[in-house]
Amino acid sequence: MQGLLLVAPVLCRREASFVGFKKYLLGLLAFLAFAPSAWAVDSVRVPHDAQAIDLTNAIEKHASQGDRLQVSTAPGSDGIVRRIEVGAKEPGTRPSWIVFALTNDTDEQIERLIVAPHFRLQGSGLIWPDLGATRISTITASQGFPPEQEESSDADVFRLTLDPGTTVTYVAELRTPNLPQLYLWEPDAYKDKVTSLTLYRGIVIGISGLLALFLTIVFVVKGAVIFPAAAALAWAVLAYVCIDFGFWDKIFGADPATDRIWRAGAETVLSATLVVFLFAYLNLNRWHVRAWHIAAVWLLILADLAGLAVFDAPVAAGVARISLGVVAVVGFALILYLASHGFDRAIMLIPTWFLLLLWVCAAGFTIFGWLTNDLVSPALIGGLVLIVMLIGFTVMQNAFASGGLGAGAISDIERKALALTGASEIVFDWDVPSDHIYVSPEAEVQLGLDRGGLEGSAASWLDLLHPFEQDRYRACLDAILEQRRGRIDQEFRLRSADGHYLCFRLRARPVVGPDGEVVRVVGTLNDVTEERNAQERLLHDAIRDNLTGLPNRQLFFDRLGATLVFARMHKELRPTVMCIDIDRFKQINEQVGVATGDSILLTISHRLGRLLQPQDTLARLDGDTFAIILVSEANPDTAITVAESVRRALATPVRFTDREISLFASIGVALFDPSVHPGAEDMLDDAEIAMRNAKRSGGNCIEVFRPAMRGQRSDRHTLEADLRRALERNEIKVLFQPVVRLEDRTIAGFETLVRWDHPKLGRVDAPDFLAVAEETGLIIDIGLLALERAGRELAAWQRALAVDPPIFASVSVSSQLLLRHDLLRDVKSVLMRNEIVRGSLKLELPENLVMENPEHSAQVLARLKELGAGLSLAGFGSGYSSLSYLQRFPFDTIKIDRSLVRQTGKASRAAILRSTISLAKDLGFDVIAEGAETESDAIELYQLGCGYAQGYAFGRPISLQEARRLLGAAPEAAA
Repeated sequence: MQGLLLVAPVLCRREASFVGFKKYLLGLLAFLAFAPSAWAVDSVRVPHDAQAIDLTNAIEKHASQGDRLQVSTAPGSDGIVRRIEVGAKEPGTRPSWIVFALTNDTDEQIERLIVAPHFRLQGSGLIWPDLGATRISTITASQGFPPEQEESSDADVFRLTLDPGTTVTYVAELRTPNLPQLYLWEPDAYKDKVTSLTLYRGIVIGISGLLALFLTIVFVVKGAVIFPAAAALAWAVLAYVCIDFGFWDKIFGADPATDRIWRAGAETVLSATLVVFLFAYLNLNRWHVRAWHIAAVWLLILADLAGLAVFDAPVAAGVARISLGVVAVVGFALILYLASHGFDRAIMLIPTWFLLLLWVCAAGFTIFGWLTNDLVSPALIGGLVLIVMLIGFTVMQNAFASGGLGAGAISDIERKALALTGASEIVFDWDVPSDHIYVSPEAEVQLGLDRGGLEGSAASWLDLLHPFEQDRYRACLDAILEQRRGRIDQEFRLRSADGHYLCFRLRARPVVGPDGEVVRVVGTLNDVTEERNAQERLLHDAIRDNLTGLPNRQLFFDRLGATLVFARMHKELRPTVMCIDIDRFKQINEQVGVATGDSILLTISHRLGRLLQPQDTLARLDGDTFAIILVSEANPDTAITVAESVRRALATPVRFTDREISLFASIGVALFDPSVHPGAEDMLDDAEIAMRNAKRSGGNCIEVFRPAMRGQRSDRHTLEADLRRALERNEIKVLFQPVVRLEDRTIAGFETLVRWDHPKLGRVDAPDFLAVAEETGLIIDIGLLALERAGRELAAWQRALAVDPPIFASVSVSSQLLLRHDLLRDVKSVLMRNEIVRGSLKLELPENLVMENPEHSAQVLARLKELGAGLSLAGFGSGYSSLSYLQRFPFDTIKIDRSLVRQTGKASRAAILRSTISLAKDLGFDVIAEGAETESDAIELYQLGCGYAQGYAFGRPISLQEARRLLGAAPEAAA
């Protein structure tokens, strides 16, 4: 930067001629017309004995006007005003400028220091605060010696020299538009100020460091949760003090730009640790469960601010300062509220937090510029350390203060009494000589009795005891009195005021007097009503079906075994076992939903129960399989008649809202034969063999077991073995059913289906072997096979066909596959090995499968969505159709169940279908309708706004080669 004298004197003397004055006036007008700067600056007199002069209000500020600035100098001793021009230190920066002038009217040369602090808390502001920076780049003098910059870590310091009787104008180039303070210091005075302030800073830093270290050591020794919170606050204050005093820069050598980041981060951490301390010290989670949520969100925001400080330090610091004020105010309100409720910790913290509130107010006055003294900022730092010290004393007092019971020794009786009080036990005390029972008031409250309702003689309890337990109560007390030893550990039911009984467990021991007689019986009463009810429920559930209340398989075998024993003893008793299985109940369950399916099972149990006699047994073995032990009919022909009655009763349709659901059952009958039925399992096995034979005959029929069926049956084990070999021999084929875009009838994608090409039975449809695959776990291998082939083919189709939107493929997911821990890894592997457009490989989940475990399903589906898989909800409208769950799960496609698509002639069906499609579209889902069998179905779906459809109207499942030809993709594309 350099100065350049531009204009000659512009003031004329009185004796100047009129012609000269005219020329001067013309020149002055021309100068003013082209001059870009302001009038001459006022000069500040510098006395010889002045130690410091505040130049903040004596400077002229010039906003950025380019890389050069022209200004008028202050009039010199000769009264002449000159013009100087200065240029920016670095071209193209367009800096801001300040101009000031100094006058030395003494006869001695004066040396002074121009000091511009990097950071000044006073007036720094709340929103987008000024966090400090290098203020002055360089200073240019109009005459004399150029100012020399001196080394300083916390301020821009320039040494200048004023000759006697001179007035010098200085132009300073600023690095930032803000200049919070500018002082002219006498060098020795400034040195003394820095020295004294350094001493003060060292003392404050030392105290703060010792305090943080001490609280950390106490935390290690004591381990209470309030100590790490207090120690964290102390360390945060130490970091803030080090940064504010410039000690941080001396350790790490940070520049002013980095110092702004550290300062914003320190203010954020200070606010965060104050929140943590307040939460831990007041134990706010104990008072309200939401307190933890609020504190966690608050801390998360402050953690984000710490990261934001790297990119925008003023914004982070501004929010942190607001947070600090809010914590102080809200914390004081909480402390007063808890203190009013008798919380000792809050009462002890009131003085310290009040001082913190005053400190926050003083800090607020300072940053808004209402307190401008230079001593305010160091005083605030010292006050903050003092407040943390008081907080440490409060924590220590609270943690180590204790009463007599905590510090002194107590007797064994006192310890037991405290244990009973702490455990909230009900005391039972029977004074035997006076025959008076005392019971703690809690028992009377639980029973709804008046105070003293359980007190009185031992016989007075007989009116409250359950009639079945009165004799046992008398026997217990009599035994204690006679034996003079032992203990009572019995459960009794006591009648409450509203008439129902609560179960209590009495545990008591006798106290023997000096004469050897029992003088007291002392113990406790515990309410074990819920425990006893839970045990009864467990016992019930162990032998009963949870849904229907019928005997389960275990109780069925027990009763059947007893029946067979009686049958061998009494020849006239000929029991019959029937095994009843509902045909295609799995498909019905998928159509109507699990809740409706359960209602259907209850209806079946009621219908079957009405057909039987009291001595007969109806049991639910599993799922949709029931069994009957028919004892009331010994004639085989009559037993067959009963079986036919069962079949007809089940064939009656079940009405569900406006729908009728037809049920059919396959019934297997096993007649008692002592020679072939040695045990209950053998007889039930024969009935199941006959039932499966009825199913192979087409279902809805009755089959009586014949020994020849054992050799003819293709049982589950055989099918399982064939299915395992089918996977090894590549007999499981993957087919693709087209999904058509209704708008233009083009292929939008495919649904992946599996079929079994059995070497003897021919092609086996999925429903005929997937049930066995589910039970044996082979469904996982089959599902992964379909997923792998669908991913490979989809990648090939998308490479061959560049269409928008891209072709998609959906793969059905079973329950075992969804619950499998490796599902995410398998899906990720398929997506990584094949170049598939994100979201185009759709995993299709039935509605009832998702609803079986909503919490787990939501987590797994969210992870699958993140991996890039699409998610499709199948069977929508057939089961739960819970609209609230649609927003919870991250599905992108829903498939409307075929039961809504099939035209039944009812107006309600169309209305429901229209509402379902409209709702799905409003929620942003793609809608695919299943079961479009005819052209009229397709037209109706298109008119209702459905986007996609699949069904026999657009084609049956086809092979891989046919799918390639249908798309027009080259066969080698998938190689």
